[in-house]
Amino acid sequence: MTVVISVNLAVPRANPAKKFGVTGIDKRPVSGPVEVKPPGPREAGGRGGLIGDQIFDTLFHGGDDRAVYAYAREDLDVFEAELSRRLPNGTFGENLTILGLDVNAALIGERWQVGDSVVLEVTGPRIPCGTFAYWMPEPGWTKTFVSRALPGPYLKVIEPGFVQAGDAVTVLSRPAHDVTVNVAFRALNLEPELLPKLANLPHLTADLVALLRRRSKRG
Repeated sequence: MTVVISVNLAVPRANPAKKFGVTGIDKRPVSGPVEVKPPGPREAGGRGGLIGDQIFDTLFHGGDDRAVYAYAREDLDVFEAELSRRLPNGTFGENLTILGLDVNAALIGERWQVGDSVVLEVTGPRIPCGTFAYWMPEPGWTKTFVSRALPGPYLKVIEPGFVQAGDAVTVLSRPAHDVTVNVAFRALNLEPELLPKLANLPHLTADLVALLRRRSKRG
């Protein structure tokens, strides 16, 4: 059974990557139901999709296309073994820690139902930022994270509602292409020869289209 094992909300703290500033990357599990709804476009001030969560770097995080971040408990366990340290749910800044689903095999545009009413759509992979590198902190962390190609997906809210630990996660639909979260991440970060697979993909967000163009020019 695929299930949400924790819903994680931000505990604001000083941003280690910036001399001044606050970050919400420190996510901690909460009890009880949490409301989920579309936050609105990032350009218009939209932040996170979970009520009670906090996002401060709105240039790169939040908004409708990055309303929710999910990560698999199994993938956290991979990094626990590699780093020889405990990684509690929420360590990677994820809102939903999920057990029993290969989230990196999800197709861009795939839809999940979480609990009784919430429907989420996979929009693309997480791209590691400087705050994440400082937050861990591990020598060469960004390189390590990228090389594993286990980024976890961002999702947008299609149907609002409430989520909580113990909710089942069901894959409702999968689009007719083969671009997974893992493939998109590898194309953008590791294997430029895969970039053509992303071209003209109808489900790509504006941010990923812009990144695709930059990576294609670089190649």
